[in-house]
Amino acid sequence: MDQKLKIIIPMAGLGSRLRPLTWSRPKPLVSLAGATVIDHLLETFKTVPNHEQAEYVFILSPGQQELIQAHMQKHYPKYKVDYVTQLTKKGQSDALWSAKEHLTGQALVVFSDTLVESDFSCLSQEDIDSIAWVKAVPDPRRFGVVEVDSHGLVTRLIEKPNDMNNNLAVVGCYYFRDGQKLVKAIEEQIERKIALRGEYYLVDAINLMLEKQTTMRIAQVKVWMDAGTSEALLDTNRYLLENGRANFNENGTFDDNVIIPPVFIHPDARVNTSIIGPHVSIGPGSIIQNSTIRDSILSQRAHITNAQLEGSLLGYDVVVNGMKGKFNLGDNSWANW
Repeated sequence: MDQKLKIIIPMAGLGSRLRPLTWSRPKPLVSLAGATVIDHLLETFKTVPNHEQAEYVFILSPGQQELIQAHMQKHYPKYKVDYVTQLTKKGQSDALWSAKEHLTGQALVVFSDTLVESDFSCLSQEDIDSIAWVKAVPDPRRFGVVEVDSHGLVTRLIEKPNDMNNNLAVVGCYYFRDGQKLVKAIEEQIERKIALRGEYYLVDAINLMLEKQTTMRIAQVKVWMDAGTSEALLDTNRYLLENGRANFNENGTFDDNVIIPPVFIHPDARVNTSIIGPHVSIGPGSIIQNSTIRDSILSQRAHITNAQLEGSLLGYDVVVNGMKGKFNLGDNSWANW
């Protein structure tokens, strides 16, 4: 790979499906398996050739930059990141159009709630125009899908098909050898008003490229995780804890606590006389006392006393005292008996 790769990450949006967690922070900063969504996303690029030299472009909604930029400066000070604001919500292609000046040379476009396990080392030898990463799914009707010819090349992408004849869903990860070709296709898409329910979808821009003889192949991923809804966030938390993100992997009694793995407990958290697990992640600064917690994500500085939680999502600085049940609480909330 002769030139620096641009890694374009559209992350604009209100995160409405993750409220109340996203009332006070962008969706990429929601807690997940001992880190944040964006931390896990950035981890997927470690196999990109010369990933430490890659240039990142984050496409944000108005008001998101301050928190995300602070997170990047604190945890990834050596990363080169440009921040672009998408002023209007007109879809995926509109987001990329906002960043058109950065779409030069080779570009990897990955949507922020897409967490995949894939080996990107192939890009060092890639000579095809573009790649779409896909996964076979039982019901493709709520995704975009690809049609492939006998040579294994993509002929067309279809957004939210009406039938189930093709189950190869695009996972929101694409490679373009020449980002300017994508920009020109998006420009044509907008001029021709090729949209669905008022939104410009990326698959339509890619179809315009394919019509002009751009070559695209597929790459299949074995694991495709979602962090876009509360249920999906808990599912992804379970998977990550079961696959290397836990720091407690054996049943046992630690101090005066019972731990049922897999569990992640941040070293700066304090847990006393509690039963934790399975599938629990606890953020730094949290205090857990006399409680039972299962299948839950607790963000930084959660304070839980005499409680029984299961299937819960707790934002930053949440207090739960003497309660039992399933909770979804945003930052600075409290539930007290």
